[in-house]
Order: sequence, then structure tokens, then C-alpha cells
Amino acid sequence: MKIAEQVTFAAGSLNRDAESRGNTETQAVLTKNAKLLPLWQGKILMQPAADGWDLSYLSQDTLPADFATASQVYLGLQDGTPLFALDVSEWEPQDNLPDTAQFLDNSIQCHPDLPEDRGFFELRATMAGLTPNEAEVAATARSILEWHRIHGFCANCGARTHVSMAGWQRDCDACGRSHFPRTDPVVIMLITHGNSVLVGRGVGWPDDMYSLLAGFVEPGETIETATRREVLEEVGVTVGPVGYLASQPWPYPSSLMIGTWGHATSTEIKLDPTELSDALWITREDMLDIFSGRNPKIKPARKGAIAHFLMQNWLADRLD
Repeated sequence: MKIAEQVTFAAGSLNRDAESRGNTETQAVLTKNAKLLPLWQGKILMQPAADGWDLSYLSQDTLPADFATASQVYLGLQDGTPLFALDVSEWEPQDNLPDTAQFLDNSIQCHPDLPEDRGFFELRATMAGLTPNEAEVAATARSILEWHRIHGFCANCGARTHVSMAGWQRDCDACGRSHFPRTDPVVIMLITHGNSVLVGRGVGWPDDMYSLLAGFVEPGETIETATRREVLEEVGVTVGPVGYLASQPWPYPSSLMIGTWGHATSTEIKLDPTELSDALWITREDMLDIFSGRNPKIKPARKGAIAHFLMQNWLADRLD
């Protein structure tokens, strides 16, 4: 797609400045004048803006006392300014705890030492309101901090690892192994047959939430093979020609969503109930109603997600 890099999280200009990660003296200088982005249990400090949301950066001078010892990861330079992500998950808010019973946590946690309009927001609820540069920073920060959270021990010998390279590496002193952030490839498929597109509702999703089918690429697979296999496994539909459309970094926890198209060679749906609660063929005309809000039973895919991007451009005939 000519407009592939317009998808959310894919259009920023962050200079990752990898050459500075291993220099402790450089890191000490960068930290003094850095913009610090706190994250609490995966939620990002933000504030409302006139046309959406702004990331709410702090400085060394405005950092609350109970954030001062938080672990940091150097994200890179944006317009020459160093950016760091801070994991402040050990802070305990006094009220408005996360609403884990909901599919999407819309609760907001506010620190008493920060302005009232700042709070920790769920990125999936705000991503479409961020600028491309801020969206890239937010996705990078969330992904790298989540990697640290779940990779504290060596996968080779089981010993505890320690952080190095400004947060982009974990080293094991026991066996000498180094570990690096991982990204899991996922195919998300725009499968069409004639004038219709295939959508599904995942197990545990709200009744009106449908999206494109998706699944992890397995070892030894090509993107094309994974596309055909996942569609066949989930809904029993066979797929012929397959091609690439666009990709999106997806920080839940750290995937690369690889958008593909595929032409179905069969249409009968045989649902895998362990993967999906429902699957449907939806015509272009009906999808236009869904995107226009005229269908009370089905909502469009969440704005900002690559599924929304692909379906919107399929409707507009802009997949070239």
C-alpha cells in the first residue's frame, strides 16, 4: 500500500540513537535534560488536548518523589530531546483502581502531586488521538517496559538477569547469555470473496465487536502460509492468492501486526469455538453502514487498530 505507513504507531520520527545506549557517561548527560514518560502497569501518563491526547512528560524537577527510583529505559531522541520511559508500577494509587472486569479498562489513575488533568490512561482507548510521533513513543515505551516485566530471568539457565544497554538488553551473570527485546509476528488478514469481507468475534469479546481474523506466525512459516493456515483453522475457509498490505507495531504485549490480503476460494464457515465466538461475511454495503454507525448490532473495529485501517481503505478502494 502506498499509504501503509499512515497506520497508527507506524508514522513517527523517533531517532532510537542506538549508539548511545552502551555509553554510561552519555546516558548520564542525557538523563539530566530528558523528557520522562511514566507508565503505570502498562498505562501511560497523558492529558487531554484540543484535538485528542498529549503524552504528559515530566522532568527531573517535576518527578514525584515516589517515582524517583523507578527503572528507566532510554527511548531515543525526538527533535534532539532525549526521551526516557519510566516504569512506576510500584506506586499504589489511593482510589480509582483499574477496572479489570471490563474488556477495556477506562479507569484513570491520577497522582496527587501532578496536575489534575494528568492521569494514567489505557493506550488502546487513546491511541487514535495521539500524533504520529507520540503514538510511536507510546508504543515503544509500553512494549519495552512489558518485556522487562516478564523477562526478569534467563531463558537459558533460570538465573535472574540485570538490565544493560540503557534498557535494551538483559544480561545473565550466571551463564553469560544476553537477552534482547522480542517482537512476535502476527498476520491479520483482509480476506475477501467477491464483494464481501470476512470478520470474526473473539472469545470473550463484547457481542458487537468484530474484527479481521488474526494469528501468530509459527516457526518455519512464511507470511503467506500463516495467512492461509490461520483462516483455515479458525473458520474453515480456504484461501488462494495472498499478498502484503501494511504492518503495525502493536504493544500488547509486543507484536508486529502484518496486514495481508487474501482471496477466499470457499465461503462456508466452520467455526473453531476455542478461537472465535462468531464469524461473518459482510458485504461492502453493509460494512459502509457499520462504519457510519447505522448498524446497531456491529461496531467498526477500534480506530487506530490496523484492522480499522485495512477495512476503511478496502471500502475506499485504496489498497494499492
